[in-house]
Amino acid sequence: MAEQRKAYALRLDPALWAAVERCATASLRSANAEIECLLREALERRGVKLAPPQARKRGRPPKETNDE
Repeated sequence: MAEQRKAYALRLDPALWAAVERCATASLRSANAEIECLLREALERRGVKLAPPQARKRGRPPKETNDE
């Protein structure tokens, strides 16, 4: 079953968004992944313990074989 992720509309100051995009580009991440990483780091600094994120499968799904 696919991992359920919470969708949330976030309003950001344009300068803050630009900074997130620059950091994401430097880290070879999407802006969404960068925000998630920054939130996890901030929560960790505050002492909030979270389970490590589950690695999502990447790439194409395997081809179906029609062995009849």
